[in-house]
Amino acid sequence: MGIIEKMKLDGKKGFVTGAARGIGKSTATAFAEAGADVAIVDLDFEEAKKTAAELAEKTGRKVIAIKTDCTDPEQVDAMVIQVVSELGGLNFCHNNAGICINAPAEEMTYAQWSKVININLNGIFLTDIAAGKYMLEHGGGSIINTASMSAHIVNVPQPQCAYNASKAGVIQLTKSLAIEWAKRGVRVNSISPGYIGTELTLNSPTLIPLIEKWNEMAPLGRMGKPEELEAICVYLAGDTSSFTTGADFIIDGAFTCF
Repeated sequence: MGIIEKMKLDGKKGFVTGAARGIGKSTATAFAEAGADVAIVDLDFEEAKKTAAELAEKTGRKVIAIKTDCTDPEQVDAMVIQVVSELGGLNFCHNNAGICINAPAEEMTYAQWSKVININLNGIFLTDIAAGKYMLEHGGGSIINTASMSAHIVNVPQPQCAYNASKAGVIQLTKSLAIEWAKRGVRVNSISPGYIGTELTLNSPTLIPLIEKWNEMAPLGRMGKPEELEAICVYLAGDTSSFTTGADFIIDGAFTCF
């Protein structure tokens, strides 16, 4: 069997959070194209249903939509139960839901800080644990968390201390779970994207001046594309990455190299 065949995800089942659009939609597409059945998990259920229908039509795989608030433990547990029930199991997941609030630290409210930490870090913890419990009891699996290059650097010119702190926490959580579960068949890794040009990002009036600055600073002179994160996620979801756990993959066009 050649490497292309080994990379396929035929027969595997998984879910992606924050998958109605953007990075999550892109990686969910890649998983389905690689042969997996996938659940599109998002708080925006209408958009999630559209994405699920689109991917099912495009790939011929079973793709379902599930409305979930990833900061609610009961909803997260129920989501995993539904994934297992409707797809027939759970072999991998990409925990990707997140937000960013740009505000100077001295002006940021505690409510703003808490919202970012709750979604970006607590939400990852809840989805990791819910998926991990199932995988530990059913032969293992692969968990992929979305961190950020912001876990490694302090972004400028925008002030985003809560986001940076939350994403640094995601990496340390990833490493901690990887160590705890290494001998029990569950692998946990993270990806740290740089600036990614999603549809919402590129069309946001408040971000356009920042994008111009980011592109000036970027070694490649541009933002990344969501599809440029797909290959690493397919690799991590599948069996060819069986020796890869506790790792963080920076995909940032060398932005963090200086």
